[in-house]
Amino acid sequence: MKLGAKELRVSSPSEADLKGIKRREIYIICDNVLDTYNIGSIFRLADAVAAKKIYLCGQSETPPNSRIAKAAVGTEKWVPWQYERTANDAVAKIKNQISNIKIVAIEQSKKSIDYRKADYREPVAFVVGNETEGLSQEALKLVDQIVEIPMFGVNRSLNVMVSLAIVLYRAIR
Repeated sequence: MKLGAKELRVSSPSEADLKGIKRREIYIICDNVLDTYNIGSIFRLADAVAAKKIYLCGQSETPPNSRIAKAAVGTEKWVPWQYERTANDAVAKIKNQISNIKIVAIEQSKKSIDYRKADYREPVAFVVGNETEGLSQEALKLVDQIVEIPMFGVNRSLNVMVSLAIVLYRAIR
């Protein structure tokens, strides 16, 4: 089943519809992502790569939210998600439920490697942080690997959703 933006906006998936979607062992953890349009776009991206679940943590808004819905064009109804108090809680929960899962932070750090050199074998969870402050130090301590996208201009960083998209599409190639 493939739905366009207009169809997605008015769709209401049944349990059977949701169970019929083949999903990859990819998880996305949003650590205090504050911009609702970024969150909505992450839902759309998660659908595009058939991610298994999104964890919205901390101060991240959750559906139902009109601005998330606007950016997600209805995908927030199709992609499984749950709220966790902190990204640390989400990481702990995932590690508890899925053996041999690799937790990858997308963040600039002295410990980061070029995203093109990382091993993204599934199951894998990607952690992204706040638009201004990045990932919390507590969350960074729990990840298995930190990757970053090289920046060649004067700007230090990309939008959180754009960074996640680049890394996710590298991971599924």
